[in-house]
Amino acid sequence: MNPLPQPPYFAVVFTSVRTAADEAGYERTAARMVELAREQPGFLGIESARGPDGLGITVSYWSSEEAIRRWREQAEHRLAQEQGRTKWYARFALRVCRVERAWEFQTQ
Repeated sequence: MNPLPQPPYFAVVFTSVRTAADEAGYERTAARMVELAREQPGFLGIESARGPDGLGITVSYWSSEEAIRRWREQAEHRLAQEQGRTKWYARFALRVCRVERAWEFQTQ
């Protein structure tokens, strides 16, 4: 986990259920989307997990709603979104949240 700035900032919570289709293509595209997101102005970080049942949660952090909008409209990201709808996801939900407070704990 990379440190995030002090709130407020925004979180985009993407919850999905994967299909079995094109695992290699999905993995390549997912890695590329993280790489591309890191290049976007206003990107602060990302955390992601996926269970063996295909349920995944990815949370990306952004400085503003405008930065989120620009990411949503980025051309290469738009192509990946379309592939997600047509072959990689059985279902997904997206939620945009404003982070007002944040705490962390870590053992030594």
